[in-house]
Amino acid sequence: MSAQEVADRAGISRGMLSRIEKADAKCEIGATFEVARIVGVTLFEAEPSRLTKHVKQIEEKLALLPKSARKMKKDVIDDF
Repeated sequence: MSAQEVADRAGISRGMLSRIEKADAKCEIGATFEVARIVGVTLFEAEPSRLTKHVKQIEEKLALLPKSARKMKKDVIDDF
């Protein structure tokens, strides 16, 4: 699915999708959740064993990327 198709299905602009991809903190959380649902990214798991399996799968996929792509661009401040 192309980026434009994802944006269209989520009812957002391609620019908003780009900002979501870049983890722009100013993006609406609802739009971010909708995009995650459309592309099949599970955000919440009730069962810890399923979450552990999911994290392992993501780590295996990330290991295939070049090291520069895996590097965090900025620190995430999550002390709400």
